Amino acid sequence: MKKAKASPSHPLDALVRTERIPHIWCPGCGIGTAFSACLMALHTSGLDLDKTVMVSGIGCSGRAAGYTRLDSYHTTHGRAIPFATGMKLAKPELQVIVFSGDGDLFAIGGNHIIHAARRNIDLTVLCVNNLNYGMTGGQVAATTPTLAKTTTTPRGNPEQPFNLPLLVYAAGATYVARWTILHTRDLTQSVQEALHHKGFAFIEVLAPCPTGYGRRNKERPLDTLKLYQERTLIKNGANPAEAFLDFERGVVLGKFVEEQRPTCIEMYDRTCRLPDSAAG
Repeated sequence: MKKAKASPSHPLDALVRTERIPHIWCPGCGIGTAFSACLMALHTSGLDLDKTVMVSGIGCSGRAAGYTRLDSYHTTHGRAIPFATGMKLAKPELQVIVFSGDGDLFAIGGNHIIHAARRNIDLTVLCVNNLNYGMTGGQVAATTPTLAKTTTTPRGNPEQPFNLPLLVYAAGATYVARWTILHTRDLTQSVQEALHHKGFAFIEVLAPCPTGYGRRNKERPLDTLKLYQERTLIKNGANPAEAFLDFERGVVLGKFVEEQRPTCIEMYDRTCRLPDSAAG
């Protein structure tokens, strides 16, 4: 009697809730690649995954927490950072990762991320930036490039988008990087570095949204990948002020900032040890 063939294994089987597959992401969407890079970095990080938590908010990227075989939290809209902050303060020994989108983190959640960076809370934040509100209809976002078309800017966006690396660096982040999903190896390495960084680590991941953004700008998934290849420049150590989001001029990628300063918890502990006279 022939033995049944064992089903092929995958390096990330232990980290993916395969019972929840198929996922909700559209064909050509870049979130899955960003998610895989994050999980591969975790898989090879040497970290204790029993003490690792993934937090996400609302949006397409926010569904990642539900596909991860870790302790995970799918929070309310814009509130991934406050949930992650509370978790880190309550249990400092945890490795806390925030995996969410540009709308969740920088529009409705914008106030939270600037203060988490200011406090240098020891979090690893991956922001998947697909340049629009992909889940709710492809509306204009705070990251939509100038003149790009969306459902709410059919003649083109008249506004300038956020420069996310500059914003978080100006707020106080101590690790700042940007990659695209085409630069998968660089992205995976960057996530590994961010996981081991002590302090607020932020990585922007540019990713296609063919359903929401691409079709309104006559940009197919392969067209977007071509842009990522031809209109980007890797410039490690660049001033985040140079990291403007304009594919006409070219988009700067790389690790921009990696520095050390006391974390939020270290500063609280230091303050609590001061004598009352010094504290007053």
